[in-house]
Amino acid sequence: MNDKQLVAQHAANLVEDGMVVGLGTGSTANYFIEALAHRYTSEGLKVTTVSSSYISAIKAREVGLPLLAMEQISKLDIYVDGADEVTPSLALLKGRGSDLVREKLLARASAEFIVLVDQSKLVSRIGEKYAIPIEVMPFAWQLVQASLQAQGAIGELRPNASKDGLAMTSHGSLVLEMTFDAKLSSSELNIILNNTPGIVEHGIFEGLAGTVLIAHEGKIETRLAD
Repeated sequence: MNDKQLVAQHAANLVEDGMVVGLGTGSTANYFIEALAHRYTSEGLKVTTVSSSYISAIKAREVGLPLLAMEQISKLDIYVDGADEVTPSLALLKGRGSDLVREKLLARASAEFIVLVDQSKLVSRIGEKYAIPIEVMPFAWQLVQASLQAQGAIGELRPNASKDGLAMTSHGSLVLEMTFDAKLSSSELNIILNNTPGIVEHGIFEGLAGTVLIAHEGKIETRLAD
């Protein structure tokens, strides 16, 4: 069992009977979905799930988990997902998979947001390893880009996987990838992006993670939000 499987199994063991569980997207989240499905079938664990993306919805159906549409819920008990960066204050950078709106909706609606990472995702500041993904309305991307450039940021629209066009989110947004001054804190960046018209959502998850589980060489470290 690799570190991703180990931390996913640990998170799946935290799920209790009767919970509504949010499913993240990505390789670690897939391991969690599989581990949760195993408990559902082998132990008779009673759970209902809601997905953060079409990809995780397909995965949940494949392994037989009961799935609700996001429109059918107003809250959930637990949301489990990965992150691209995690700071000492448990600020997160997410969104390399481009489903930021759904992910942040589930993170805010959950009683407990559990983040699964390995040590490579630990950073001293948001934006240390990756540009910040920013979902923008297609007609507004140049205005948003210019507004952020005026505040010292640099960046361009995200290309699609084949590099012959632009990446689009599941509901039709474009994605700017912007790099900001390293002196700006995650809370300052969060405020700037929240206050910029034309931005649909962005990849800074400030004050949302309740628990971060960090896998390293077969062991799991737990960090809790203050």
